[in-house]
Amino acid sequence: MTDEQLPGISNAGLDLDPARDEIANAFLRADPTGERLADVFRETFDLLYDGQHTGRYRWDQLMKTEKTHYGSMFEINLRRAFNDVIDDVPDDDSPLDYRVLGHDIDCKYSQTMNQWMLPPECFGHLLLVATSNDQRGTWSLGVVRASDENRREKGNRDKKTQLNPRGTSQIQWLFRDAQLPPNILLSLDTATIDRIFASRHGAARIRELCRLVTGRIIGRNTVATVAQQDDYMARTRDNGGARTTLRPEGYLIPGGDYEVHRAVARQLGQPVPRDGEIVSFQVVPANPSDKMTVELDGRLWRVARPGESITEPAPKLPRTTR
Repeated sequence: MTDEQLPGISNAGLDLDPARDEIANAFLRADPTGERLADVFRETFDLLYDGQHTGRYRWDQLMKTEKTHYGSMFEINLRRAFNDVIDDVPDDDSPLDYRVLGHDIDCKYSQTMNQWMLPPECFGHLLLVATSNDQRGTWSLGVVRASDENRREKGNRDKKTQLNPRGTSQIQWLFRDAQLPPNILLSLDTATIDRIFASRHGAARIRELCRLVTGRIIGRNTVATVAQQDDYMARTRDNGGARTTLRPEGYLIPGGDYEVHRAVARQLGQPVPRDGEIVSFQVVPANPSDKMTVELDGRLWRVARPGESITEPAPKLPRTTR
């Protein structure tokens, strides 16, 4: 993919800055769809929530001191996820966070768009500016230079300042208001949340999650938050997990760890889970004339229609190596 073919890049109205463009293009070559970047934002939210141990899944459930850690955690997670782009850390005497293609660059995060705080040591340098909102399910990432023309003149007591309107207009956006991997629990109404979390037992909560959240990807962290147990993914599988206990109710629960499971979800027109994800839905025996069927246990099956009676247990999903 050439620089001219990269998505999301437009230099219209921006100052000439070859270093800025080199850095933007390096990230886009490594992640043209933004999927890897989106996963970094998602991971940072989930690490802060620590749902497995706290049951939290919303930004407003965090303490103020915890919220302030998002930026530093994001910086660390981004460095780890993009070690193919971020060459190394700057020299010991450099106050900036990253080095990309020989250019030192600072990473700045703010929960609010355009509110990045800029310390004097980053003045004149390139900035990787980021923001995200879990409630809206969006994230943005861009590159801008903290030049004299792009900064507000006045600072706070620590001499920190912000981008001025010209500076915000000079951001080279890689992705803006892109979609976060979903936080399923945020999308559920209070009554559904109450039903999921009603039981004191993690296995029972996972069963209710799989009953009530169907036809949607359920991520690993959601399972951890609901189960609040060690080995939480085991609560979704066979050998006593939801895949076994909900089979009499017609539920099929493919997991993204197995290609054959992904193929089943795909054939039935359901969302296809990735590694560490599951999707739950009910199935009924199908006729040869039905569309979107899959053969399991020697019979054809299709997804049950809303309100359709379940008269037979779901088939067993085949398990193979990844």
